[in-house]
Amino acid sequence: MTDLNNATITITGGTGSFGNTMVRHLLTEGAAEVRVLSRDEAKQDEMRQRLSDSRMRFFLGDVRDRHSVNNAVAGADFVFHAAALKQVPSCEFFPDQAVKTNVVGSQNVIESAHAHGVQSVVCLSTDKAVHPVNAMGMTKALMEKTAQAFARNHPTSKTTVSITRYGNVMYSRGSVIPLFVRQIVNRDPMTVTEPSMTRFLMSLDESVDLVNHAFFHAEPGDLFVKKAAACTVETLAQAVAQVMGVDPLIRRIGIRHGEKMYETLLANEESMHAIDQGEYFRVPLDARSLDYSVYVDEGERQPHMTQFDSNNTQRLDVAQTAELVRALPEIQALLDGRV
Repeated sequence: MTDLNNATITITGGTGSFGNTMVRHLLTEGAAEVRVLSRDEAKQDEMRQRLSDSRMRFFLGDVRDRHSVNNAVAGADFVFHAAALKQVPSCEFFPDQAVKTNVVGSQNVIESAHAHGVQSVVCLSTDKAVHPVNAMGMTKALMEKTAQAFARNHPTSKTTVSITRYGNVMYSRGSVIPLFVRQIVNRDPMTVTEPSMTRFLMSLDESVDLVNHAFFHAEPGDLFVKKAAACTVETLAQAVAQVMGVDPLIRRIGIRHGEKMYETLLANEESMHAIDQGEYFRVPLDARSLDYSVYVDEGERQPHMTQFDSNNTQRLDVAQTAELVRALPEIQALLDGRV
């Protein structure tokens, strides 16, 4: 199968921001069936009524439970694995829960896909998995290792498992732009942790494009990164205020526990092996066996490559950032008075 038309696709965590956008995209692309696996029955019911599409099927369950995963995956052509615990503070307080969902749950999804002959599994990761300093990033890094280990240990599997890694997705649930909007509407100061902190910017539609690219171009164990632009948190706050037509009133609250000054999408070691694909970087699987003697006896020459992070990528100014913010469907609906 070379496209999503007439395909059956399972989305774990399908009622979240990524899932909602992916579902709409798949239905538009002519999918035969779109399955949503998630824990929240209220969100499933809301999605069912809002979309009202006979091609939708909803599975109540949790990726921690292999049986519920099997029910949603059996017969699928593709799986997009977005289910995760993503909030940094909650994962810091409950790291054991992050492990159960982000690591064990991911292993359940991958093994179920393999057992049921799924063509391709794309696992959603985050820039916080690179040089992780918090539990969320650490468990996402282990999720990546789990996906890569499967590819390495199952070279004859019919299931291609790959990873997409990206930074902040604008207006996704729990992200900062909805917070800024609420603060402006409530006439409260816009709170920023550290004005000079930099973050990647990416739209939900761009995240879907990256997943599509992985579905049809990945080799087992591949990691894909979009060449995203970035801006400072202060620039983003000023851009949102400009779009909303108000003068920015910004209050600095300081860096929170588990935060970085900048985020990294490719580490130095990954950049050395990355293949430039135009809009994306592809990092092939390190397919070494368990025999490490050849790597101990002889090293490899390292080209002069630097990591790809939010400090050395294209830096957007307020006007450029405002243009991106203004194009967001949620912002357009707000400005048009539809919300």
